Amino acid sequence: MEEDKINAQVIAVFPNKVKIVVDNLEDFKVAEESLRVGSYLKIEDNENALLIAVIENFQIVVGQEGKRDYIIEAFPLGILRDGKFERGGDALAIPPKEVKPATIEEIKKIYQDSVSLNESFCFAKLSSNKNVAVPINGNKFFNKHIAIVGSTGSGKSHTLTTIIQKAISEKSGSFSLNNSHVILFDIHSEYKSAFPEANFINTSNLVLPYWLLNSEELEEFFLDTEANDHNQRYIFKECVVEDRKSRFTGSAAEKNNIHYDSPLYFDINSVLQSAISKNTETIDTGEVYASGAKKGEAKTVQGSLYGKLTNFVNRLENKVNDSRLDFLLGERVKTITFEDTLKTLLGYNQDKPSNITVIDLSGVPFEVLSITVSLISRLIFEYGYFYKRLRASRNPDEQVNNDIPILLVYEEAHKYVPNSELMKYRSSKKSIERIAKEGRKYGVTLLLASQRPSEISETIFSQCNNFIAMRLTNPVDQGYVKKLLPDTLGSLVDQMTSFKQGEALIVGESIILPSIIQIDRCEKQPSSNDIPYWELWKEEWKQLDFDQLKIEWQK
Repeated sequence: MEEDKINAQVIAVFPNKVKIVVDNLEDFKVAEESLRVGSYLKIEDNENALLIAVIENFQIVVGQEGKRDYIIEAFPLGILRDGKFERGGDALAIPPKEVKPATIEEIKKIYQDSVSLNESFCFAKLSSNKNVAVPINGNKFFNKHIAIVGSTGSGKSHTLTTIIQKAISEKSGSFSLNNSHVILFDIHSEYKSAFPEANFINTSNLVLPYWLLNSEELEEFFLDTEANDHNQRYIFKECVVEDRKSRFTGSAAEKNNIHYDSPLYFDINSVLQSAISKNTETIDTGEVYASGAKKGEAKTVQGSLYGKLTNFVNRLENKVNDSRLDFLLGERVKTITFEDTLKTLLGYNQDKPSNITVIDLSGVPFEVLSITVSLISRLIFEYGYFYKRLRASRNPDEQVNNDIPILLVYEEAHKYVPNSELMKYRSSKKSIERIAKEGRKYGVTLLLASQRPSEISETIFSQCNNFIAMRLTNPVDQGYVKKLLPDTLGSLVDQMTSFKQGEALIVGESIILPSIIQIDRCEKQPSSNDIPYWELWKEEWKQLDFDQLKIEWQK
């Protein structure tokens, strides 16, 4: 395109809008590119800064003499100055001197030059032009918390799958297994098909020892925390600590340091028997009955807790006898070690190490879902903390806190960390909020995926530095996400309601420009595809094996 054909002028610059007047749209266009809503413009100033803007709309203005001018309104994504990107358009020196459509090659170069090759991580293309790959900074993406939000059917599960599949497959050498470590909480049993080689854990092989629960988790699990019964709390704590000490084989000094939160084995059945004993305790007064039917028998009085622990005992008995809770209370938890528990969660199986651990929570009873997620999350956080301490003790000059960093992925995150103060969510909220606030420095980060972002704890969501916002149709969720995203995004955020499947707005420290992208298709898909109701209903009547269904139901 020749210089004399550039017939556009900037007539107004705002922080969130640039107005341009063009007298001949055909001359303004780049020959090989089409000009439309979503096309990119580049605007230069006298200080060699380059403003990149996206066309939002245009109008035709007819003058008194019938001359037509075109008014283009563009949203400023940011300014490139000396190779560095600044968000917003208000730093542009006035007056801007030149406006041109940006060619595809120029847009490609902006993205490619924004990140070095060894830090580049790519899982999407530019939505307006699928020939433009959109690389992001992999370090800044994974070492900060990530949020993926979108309504049902927007493509969240496929996006999550694509990101993880690409992360665990990329290598900096010729080895077979890279050093990525991902733990995925799968609440709907969707991801086994997407990660067939994963370390797959469900209630049939999950072993989470109850004795690894901390004091708050123990009380939430075993006690009626809403009853505010101090007797049951005191007795439970006393019995747990005493049983731990009785089984400890170390020195006397170490035994004295055992406390309620010590991650040491105790027998829940012994605690139950102690509670039953105190609930039925009678005390010999030292006297005997002198007459009557009880003549000669010892006189007794009821213990101070007689009959006061009945609800506690019943609750404890129900837990111990509930076969659904075998993964927490069964025989296997008595023999598994702390190290084996951690190895299983981190994918360090002797026969087959794995980059990704998929924890299928679909079989976990809802009343212990929070406890289960809390325990696993807390163990991984504490792994990061103590591993950092270990590395520092070996080398005080160590700069990398954790050379085996972990990504925790919470699918349907609003189920574990809702914006609610109910006691049943307290444990998981506390564990995950702690990771959100402190996990990064210990090499433990979060990826939260949710169709209801407005229902997620704001403490956790506000800590996310990278957002992938897909189609959102609920006005409450739209408003909540807009509040969390930078104000400078303008109408880009408004487009979320009309995104196609797999289309998303990506914003954050990891990407040079806020961009509307199309996520690449995943290699193997999760089993979250829509059921073709109408096609299935038109088929011949299918028989249902109720006997096998019952067996599966009652496993």
